[in-house]
Amino acid sequence: MAEIAERAGRLGTEIADIAGLIGDLSALGDEQSIHVQDVASAARQMGKANRLLAGAMEETRNSAGSTRRTLGETAEVVVATLGKSVEKTEVLSGRTLEFRNSLVSIGETIQRVAQASAAIQSIARETQLLALNASIEAARAGNAGRGFGVIADAVKALADQIRTFAGENEHQLQALTATLANLQEKAETSAEVAAAAMADSSAAQEKVARIATLADSVQKLIHDIDGMATPIDENILHCTAVMRGLKTLVATIEQGGDKLTAAKGRAEAILGISEDFMRFIAESGIETAETPIIALCREAVAEITRLFERAVGTGEISIDALFDEDYQPIPGTDPQQFTTRFLALADRLLPAIQEPLSELNPRIALCVAMDRNGYLPTHNRMYSQPQGKDPVWNAAHCRNRRIFTDRTALAAARNTKAMLLQTYRRDMGGGNFALMKDLSMPIFVHGRHWGGFRIGLKV
Repeated sequence: MAEIAERAGRLGTEIADIAGLIGDLSALGDEQSIHVQDVASAARQMGKANRLLAGAMEETRNSAGSTRRTLGETAEVVVATLGKSVEKTEVLSGRTLEFRNSLVSIGETIQRVAQASAAIQSIARETQLLALNASIEAARAGNAGRGFGVIADAVKALADQIRTFAGENEHQLQALTATLANLQEKAETSAEVAAAAMADSSAAQEKVARIATLADSVQKLIHDIDGMATPIDENILHCTAVMRGLKTLVATIEQGGDKLTAAKGRAEAILGISEDFMRFIAESGIETAETPIIALCREAVAEITRLFERAVGTGEISIDALFDEDYQPIPGTDPQQFTTRFLALADRLLPAIQEPLSELNPRIALCVAMDRNGYLPTHNRMYSQPQGKDPVWNAAHCRNRRIFTDRTALAAARNTKAMLLQTYRRDMGGGNFALMKDLSMPIFVHGRHWGGFRIGLKV
């Protein structure tokens, strides 16, 4: 029977390891499912983005085509209009230059007319002097020069008329010269404007050439867009195929997860049967490797019960405070630690029981008391270090004042049978596990179930 018990213990250890591995695989499957779903979501977004891009490219291609046609038509109209405008500008500019040259010729003619008018005035003055001398001589001649005097008077009158007409002609020539100068000034300005208009027309022709070049660039853009559309359409097809594959993969992973969950349940059920069998062997009185440790656990539970009931009886703590479930988070702790109204009492009473017990047998890895909710107020000193900045280190070395909700911890905390013997993988933090056996017994205070006392045994 002892050999059967020992083999049952080994079987329980292996089953616990298998259950833990199945749990790890299930967690890994869940994580993979999440990642695959994320990838599927990303693929859907990529497909949606590709379809939007394809639509936008199609709109851009249509818009570019419309722009190309508009630019081409505009360039043709502008070229035709600008060509006519350039021709008219050149004709107008040529005529303006001819007009300026004509004004120069007219100015030269007016200058010659002015010179002739000056000569006429000079002749008129000389004629007047001659008529005056003739009148004087005729007067001296008396009756003999009377006829000559009449001629002299007539010549003088003619000279006066010529001089008057010559003066008016000079006045008109001066006015004409001023007008001509004004026309010449305006003609120079018009010639400059005409030259500038011709230069602008040449520049405009260059701009029209650029418009034509721009139209060609738009045509090239349309060609490039058409070239890009093909790989995008192929990408959409590939994304669709990837989506189908991912959906199949997600379904496969989910099916695997369901089977792993079922396998985990079966493994835990077998583990429970194994644990019940080991408990049955231990309670039957058969001597096993755990028999001495069972006796130590029973003595520890009795001592803790005695100390707790005495503390309540002396008024050191109220029964309500001892069963306090208002766990208050300790700020800045990671993993989260808590305090309760019975923490101080536990820190004062439990080490004197737990520390010596942990040194009595080399198989004992830990011995702790926890309340019925999995709250562990006072751990062994080696696992009650002050927390640092590394959560992984804290998880392994700062295990006091924490609430443990794993299967083994809660089973030990809530067990009300005389004894519970479990096999489990202990999470040491950082992805490290250690195979352990867990022996626990319930703690009752004045008939109320306070929690349990656990002894962790190395396998």
